Amino acid sequence: MSDLMEKRAGLLLVISAPSGAGKTSICREVLKMFPDMVYSVSYTTRQPRPGEVDGRDYRFISRDEFNRMIDSGEFIEWNEVYGCLYGTSGHDIRSLLKAGRDIFLDLDTKGAANIRKVFPEAVYIFISPPSIGELRKRLNKRGSESPDTMKVRLGRALAELKEAFRYDYLIFNEKLSHAVEEFKSVYLAEKCRTERLEYKLKKIIKELEE
Repeated sequence: MSDLMEKRAGLLLVISAPSGAGKTSICREVLKMFPDMVYSVSYTTRQPRPGEVDGRDYRFISRDEFNRMIDSGEFIEWNEVYGCLYGTSGHDIRSLLKAGRDIFLDLDTKGAANIRKVFPEAVYIFISPPSIGELRKRLNKRGSESPDTMKVRLGRALAELKEAFRYDYLIFNEKLSHAVEEFKSVYLAEKCRTERLEYKLKKIIKELEE
């Protein structure tokens, strides 16, 4: 058992999905159910999309600032996607876990693989579209996907789906409400794992033995 577990740290949930699978919508609904949970905000060099808020969806920074953070070792993982840089602050994650906060971490499969090296005890969840046809439909709804961009995204989706076998849980997002309930079930079940609650059990046993 890791030191984090022994210190009753929070639970880290790492979520991955192909673009258009509905990962963000699921996370937002789950966070409404569990307001004490924290959505880990990653850093990125890309421009905000309509409706995105700095500090809520991402921390939008310049490429120079991002490179400075790389050089100073502030990221526990970072990656370049479609020409933009994305990174996760190790200090942010460790501080929240140490404080006992449960965290959602939204990463692509490469980022998740890197996080697994640092936090093997985290819970890894993959969100999949119910079909490629539905994925195409959702991407087309954005109105910003050219034929070339669509081809790139579908190729990336194929690579990501092949990585889903490495995750602890797999959720098919055919209907948002059902996917949210499945996610909720995973979270509650993981919160009840013996190793996460054994400190309480040991306390009860110790009181009986005294």
